[in-house]
Amino acid sequence: MAQEMEHTQLSVRGISLHVAQVGKGHLVGKDFGAMPAYDFTLRHPGRTRGVACLGIPFSPVPFDFAGTMPEGFYPLRWRQPGRAEADFGRYDIRRVVRTIYVLFSGSEVPVAEQGQETMDLTDGSAPLPGWFTEEDLDVYAALYENSGFGFPIRMPYGSLDKMATQLDARFEVPVLMVMGENDYVMKLPGFEAAVRGGMMAGFAPDLKVAFVPEGSHFVQEQFPAQVNELLLVS
Repeated sequence: MAQEMEHTQLSVRGISLHVAQVGKGHLVGKDFGAMPAYDFTLRHPGRTRGVACLGIPFSPVPFDFAGTMPEGFYPLRWRQPGRAEADFGRYDIRRVVRTIYVLFSGSEVPVAEQGQETMDLTDGSAPLPGWFTEEDLDVYAALYENSGFGFPIRMPYGSLDKMATQLDARFEVPVLMVMGENDYVMKLPGFEAAVRGGMMAGFAPDLKVAFVPEGSHFVQEQFPAQVNELLLVS
């Protein structure tokens, strides 16, 4: 999918690597990864053939859930310094990853009540989604054993209010938006209007929106073949 490729040899900690420097290519972003994909496409249309984003529509203004969502809505909690780290730190990493997949694969918005934290919304006995195995959980937990949760929490949630206001944004390349029909984010304020109501079309003249029936927020893991097909034909 990428063309005009050059190869540069880099040395990282004594290991020689061939890193492909992409001159022009297609971008794919999921959830918070959609935001830098949208931003890069707007800033560098000459280096982008198209952009596909899963789960998060383009927003011309920063996401601001204060006043529109309850205090227990997890982005409002997790943008508070140390709040998520303390919540996660009560459990081992495998339990935290399990809880995230159980909570965020549902069709309801996870909201904690007063006196609860997000990790309290389910317990360790809750079954995983049918498409996510215990072996998958082992792999993901092992990755977080190495990285920890600090950066994955601070980077997206701590920067929501730093999103640029781009009321005059215009995508010059094809844009694909893939959504699961059962993705809980469709219930967030303004999201359904952005996805179904045509708001994104005002910024992306060449827009295609694809819905995956029964798809959750993890639609790419739940239906990988279907999502891959959408990416390849768009």
